[in-house]
Amino acid sequence: MALALAPEETGTTMSFDVNHGIAVLERTPATFRALLADLPDEWIVSNEGPDTFSPFDNVGHLTHGERADWMPRARIILAQGANRTFEPYDRFAQVRESAGKSLAQLLDEFATLRAQNLVTLRDWNLTDGQLALVGEHPALGAVTLRQLLATWVAHDLGHLAQTSRVMAKQYREAVGPWRGYLPVMDR
Repeated sequence: MALALAPEETGTTMSFDVNHGIAVLERTPATFRALLADLPDEWIVSNEGPDTFSPFDNVGHLTHGERADWMPRARIILAQGANRTFEPYDRFAQVRESAGKSLAQLLDEFATLRAQNLVTLRDWNLTDGQLALVGEHPALGAVTLRQLLATWVAHDLGHLAQTSRVMAKQYREAVGPWRGYLPVMDR
């Protein structure tokens, strides 16, 4: 499909659509696999400093999220029970959960969990009314299922961008004078 956008249209945002979101979510595991599989450790273990994620950490973090974040929170919202408050999310649980695992194992685990979650998400056949249902985030307050699912997609894309940025910075000095043309090196 050819898509021609006028320059003034390139800054627009999209409304959330479940099927459009799934189209991104189902590609994330394969994208990480294509980017990282079989690379030397230097590429996958480097980070940007304390409390930052390496590419390996990103895959572990996304894997943990498949178990503990997106779908459990969606279930809380859909249940509309008396307690709609989400459990706090441990952003660094991957350190503990990924210990002793190889990147290949994490990539496989992530792909399997994501595929299972997307089968469930599709099977729900969510309506606009369900997407408007509210849960309670421990720090953000009231959030809708639509917002949660849109965040899941944006979260994936953010970690893909972060992984690429961390990897690019490994050649910060090696690129020499081209660094001025590569804003990724200093973000």
